[in-house]
Amino acid sequence: MEKAVRQRRAPDQTLPTDPVAQTDPVAPAEGSPADGVEASTLPELDDRGWLHHATEFAHTSFWAVARRLPLLVREAIALAWATSRRDTAASIGLNVAAGAMTTLGLLATTGVLREVFAAGPTPERIRAALPALALTAAAVMARGGLTIAAGWAQARLIPQVNYQVELRLFEATTAVDLAAFDDAGFAEEMDRARERGVTEAAWIVDHTVNLITGLVGVLATAAAVTVIQPLLLPCLLLAGVPEAATAVKMARRQYLEMLARINRRRRMWMLANLMANRRTAAEVRAYQMRDFLLGEYRRMMVTETRAHLRLVRAQTRTRVLGTSAAGLATFGVYAVLAGLLLGGMVALAAAATALIALQSARSNLGAAVFATNSLYEDALYYQDYRDFLDRARGRTGAGGERPTDGFDVIELDGVSLRYPDTDAPAVDEVSLTIHRGQVVALVGENGSGKSTLAKLIAGLYRPTGGVIRWDGVDTAELDPRQAGGHVAVLSQDWWKFPFTAGQNIRIGRHDRAAGHRGPSVEDAARAAAAHDMIKGLPFGYDTLLDREFKDGHDLSGGQWQRLVAARGLYRDATLLICDEPSASLDARAEHALFQHLRRRPERAVVLITHRLANVRHADQIFVMERGRLVQCGTHDELVAADGLYRELFDLQASGYLGDAVDEASAPR
Repeated sequence: MEKAVRQRRAPDQTLPTDPVAQTDPVAPAEGSPADGVEASTLPELDDRGWLHHATEFAHTSFWAVARRLPLLVREAIALAWATSRRDTAASIGLNVAAGAMTTLGLLATTGVLREVFAAGPTPERIRAALPALALTAAAVMARGGLTIAAGWAQARLIPQVNYQVELRLFEATTAVDLAAFDDAGFAEEMDRARERGVTEAAWIVDHTVNLITGLVGVLATAAAVTVIQPLLLPCLLLAGVPEAATAVKMARRQYLEMLARINRRRRMWMLANLMANRRTAAEVRAYQMRDFLLGEYRRMMVTETRAHLRLVRAQTRTRVLGTSAAGLATFGVYAVLAGLLLGGMVALAAAATALIALQSARSNLGAAVFATNSLYEDALYYQDYRDFLDRARGRTGAGGERPTDGFDVIELDGVSLRYPDTDAPAVDEVSLTIHRGQVVALVGENGSGKSTLAKLIAGLYRPTGGVIRWDGVDTAELDPRQAGGHVAVLSQDWWKFPFTAGQNIRIGRHDRAAGHRGPSVEDAARAAAAHDMIKGLPFGYDTLLDREFKDGHDLSGGQWQRLVAARGLYRDATLLICDEPSASLDARAEHALFQHLRRRPERAVVLITHRLANVRHADQIFVMERGRLVQCGTHDELVAADGLYRELFDLQASGYLGDAVDEASAPR
């Protein structure tokens, strides 16, 4: 029996978009895949992290795989059992029952043939065979029904496994500390677990059930043959070896060929994505890249087709050799049967049944061998998934259990933060105090640590040094969920969520209880100067904001920023962090937003902006430089102090006052 190796689709990855500087990989010589993986001349496409177990699997012998089989089967059954006991028991139990029906059917077939081959008139022989024939028909029908039922249970089980493993992954990724995403090793493991580990989890269950099905079929056939004539059992098993070996050889060759072609395939996926993607469509047309991209794709396709044809030729040779060996093995079985018949050790009816059993055993053995190969490889990637979950649990901040209903004062005492694999701290021993009802501003040049400090204040990062206190209590002792409920962040790195306009605002406090006194969706939109813009959309607040869906609509950068501001205001938090909240806004929308951010007694506002005119009315301005707090005070105090703030303010003011100053200083 022949089954093709599953071709894995490469995950979407960020790939280079400048094919001019890249060289096409040299096509491997005929037969070269058997020696290893094609050497890449595309270093920028050579990241095979998602295939990092592939070479290990490709050079592992089948018998080494078989030795690990019991452990793999136990793990797969444990996963399936934890997902759905009923469907797991049904898929395995019904297959075992179907195997029993196979044995019964073969034995009943022997009875039919015995009566048909007996001496006497034909009508009498047919009548004598009717009971065995009825039993055979019943066994075949029962086996068919049980197989269908087992397939139904297996089909039910797979999506449930997918759901469970995906849910566990996303429960882990959404619970880890934000700092985990700054760790390159953690991010790589997460991508690998998401791209391959999650997918393979369902496959190891599927292949385990297929393996059990194949083995049950072989054992059922062997049991029938043992009852008929024990001497036929070794012959039966040996006859299936050539076909099983051929299946393994063909599967390994196709897998190695896939490895050798993976860089070329990734390049083709990249080119296909460039030519059929809304985000690249405008630039492809603006630079008239159509002919260039099509030419690159044709060149890749020609090389890919040649490689595929080489594989077909090699597989055909293997199939011919395998079929010839299987034919010789079958001839050997026939010779043994003939000898047993001539020696009177087996009846003609039993010999005919043995031939039927031979065909069934060969098919089931091939299925079991293929499932074993696939199960081993899939288990390697599933282990990546399990390792990632273990690591994610270690990166989940436990937090405290102390309840909180907000704060009046936030104190930072010598707070520092150092990102992984960096020499200098992003925030270095900063101490400051924020009172509820105040508007404070963080200013400084790019890279001075403003955004990182804001994330520390918001609780998104845990300090690597120092302490943050709410009303004298270390925030590490507070319930993180309750504390986070008092914080809203208008980030400069906002995301375009593919929801309706109303949902994009409502997710700012999606769990708001009935009767909550916070602003309505429309109130928040008005405060952010977004209401009129939203009402102008085709479906108002019910307009889907993603053009990749039917009736979807997109917004400009400034419109999106208004929507993000409305989301933060709808959250109605005690602490509002605004990180460059007006970077994409026009002058009118910016003025409306900052008017709303002015002092309100029920909340504290932390404002980060490079437009220093917007911080003139802040209660306190903290000036950052290279991660350290170098100045603090009001606008007037800092201008009078003649430091970094004064320098930055004068540079911006000169852009507005330069013409007037030049005109006043010009000679008359």
